[in-house]
Parts: sequence; C-alpha cells; structure tokens
Amino acid sequence: MRRISLFILAGAIAAAAACAASDPGITTAVKTKLAADDTVKAYQINVDTQQGVVTLTGTVATAAARDRALEIARGTDGVTRVDDRLTVDAAGTIDERAREQARDAAAKAGDAVERPGDAGAALTDAGITTAVKTRLLADPDVAGLKIDVDTRETVVTLTGTVATAAQKTEAGNIARDTTGVTRVVNNLKVGP
Repeated sequence: MRRISLFILAGAIAAAAACAASDPGITTAVKTKLAADDTVKAYQINVDTQQGVVTLTGTVATAAARDRALEIARGTDGVTRVDDRLTVDAAGTIDERAREQARDAAAKAGDAVERPGDAGAALTDAGITTAVKTRLLADPDVAGLKIDVDTRETVVTLTGTVATAAQKTEAGNIARDTTGVTRVVNNLKVGP
C-alpha cells in the first residue's frame, strides 16, 4: 500500500512539474514538494503564485523548516522569486498530532484518490490540495493543468480557466468528493 501511495505521489510530482510553466502549475508543484518533505511538514503553509513570484504564508515549527520551505520553493521550475511570509512557532505550540498528520498526508493523498470514502485519508490542507490536484490531473474530462487548488481549513478554492461549463462543474464535483473537503469555492472561469 505504501508503494502504491509513493507511486501516486511521484506521479503527482511529475504531473506538477510538467505544468510548472503557469502560476497554478508552479503553486501545485511547490505545494506537492512541501507536503512530501519531512523537514517542512507543510500542514500550515499556504502557497500563492503570481507571475512566477511565490508567496509562502503560514506557520512552521522551526527555523530549519522555514529555510527548507524557502529552498524548495526557490528550487521549483518557473519560480522567479520567493516572498517569505512564514512565521516560526518559537513557543512550540504546534501540536505533535498535527505534525504526524502532516507527515502522513503525502502518503495518504494517494489513498484518497483511490478510496474517496476513506475518512482517515488526507485531512490536512496540504494533503487535501495534493489529493484534489492529483484527481483533477487524472481526469481526462477536466483541464487539470489550468486549475489552481488552494485549501484553507479544509475549504477548497478552485481558480483558473477551463474550456466548458461542464469542465467547471466536473472539477467542482471532483474537489467536493475528495476526502477531507468540507466545502468547495468554484471560482473557475469558462473561456479559451
């Protein structure tokens, strides 16, 4: 099961790298790498990209995690600059259970794709983002490469452009059916 999860995660990373030329592609690539990194434990990092500039916001447990997150973002194809808005949790209040969930999120994201009804899969924002993006990229009827997925407190926001209203609806359904998602904000635009 772990091999399958790692294979699916590797596929998601490869797909994210393939679409890294666009801002949504860069965002997805950075989020996927952060979710898979043991040092960063990216469960409280939000990634936004505009014109190749990546903005990292949120809280990390240590300065080493912050440095690693910045290194990952800077090393991602298509990134021209990284805006660091990360906060180090100096008081140590990030609870250990959340850290364990973040560690397992990348592995469970693959399971969430195959078993969307499994209540134990991918409950962190980074894990949910990875699972939704992986499912969008795997669906032949949805233009997953042009869709940016952001998750905050289990609410998924879809932005970008799709070719048809049917693709917009299908993308929303895919996100809604992903384990851990409590609500979907579908801001996709229909156009060329």
